[in-house]
Amino acid sequence: MAESAVLARPRRSRESSRGPERARRPSPVPGQAPIRRAPRGPAWAHRLFVGPSVLTLLVLGVYPLVFILFAAFTESSLGKPFQEWVGTETFQKVLADADAVSSLGRTLVYSLGVSVASLALGVVAALALHGAVRSGSLVRTLLLLPLITPPVIVGTLWKLIYNPGGGLLATVLGFFGVPAQTIAPLSSTTWALPAVAVADVWEWTPLIALLVFTAILSQDPQTLEAARLDGAHGWRLFRHITLPAIAGVVAAAFFIRLVLAFKVFDLIFMMTSGGPGQSTTTTSYLIYQAALREFDLGKAAVITLLLAVLVTLVTIPIALIARRLQANHE
Repeated sequence: MAESAVLARPRRSRESSRGPERARRPSPVPGQAPIRRAPRGPAWAHRLFVGPSVLTLLVLGVYPLVFILFAAFTESSLGKPFQEWVGTETFQKVLADADAVSSLGRTLVYSLGVSVASLALGVVAALALHGAVRSGSLVRTLLLLPLITPPVIVGTLWKLIYNPGGGLLATVLGFFGVPAQTIAPLSSTTWALPAVAVADVWEWTPLIALLVFTAILSQDPQTLEAARLDGAHGWRLFRHITLPAIAGVVAAAFFIRLVLAFKVFDLIFMMTSGGPGQSTTTTSYLIYQAALREFDLGKAAVITLLLAVLVTLVTIPIALIARRLQANHE
């Protein structure tokens, strides 16, 4: 008896030492399979799967940038790039060109104008869409029409609208006694660029509206209900509750819209071809003229770099503001 008790003690001590280990393990739920963690693969497997994406980014992003940099500092034509190293000579010529400098300023004013207009109209449309509960799906479908319409078709459509010989604008204003011969905005150096801006705002405002509308839907309903019980309605509700909640999305939407505005080319090409004179020649259209009409690839590369610097200087503060507002909301 004593020997059996002595032999049993080590076994109990080993079992007691395993006790805390077993206690730490979660007991499986009856009828449910135990949860197993997926084994982590080796590092080379992760690199193997990420490799194609990195390679695509290098080919589609880094290679064009390097090509533009070399073309900007060399004598380059469309058929024979990198003929001779010229340094900053092309930069000096472009900066001394009044048309190139004015196109940069014109693009900046145009981009800021259409972006602010699209943002204001998009927020108003999103609020109206949120209030229209029954017709919301129909209105959302109608808002998608300008977005899914090709920009070339948008330019052709608005060119027909502005046509003084029977266009929609001339027909409508004709009912109010305005002579049709005086209604030709695309032929006016003063009104041609605003006319293109109207078409641009019509095309991209639905994007802002849908982004802001999605942000409004993601609000906490309990917060809105508590604000309404406290007497916040209409403008007060939007100013103190809704706007702080969607401020990050609004800033991000403005950032996206501004980048799209800086790249405008198709509407200019279809509606005015940069005219009359140089009144609607944006920087993107000037790059097209230098590269594909004058075959001066070096000049086109320099203008592209100047546009990239301008876009970076304008959009970086907006991106930082959007990130800060989003972080404050979270």
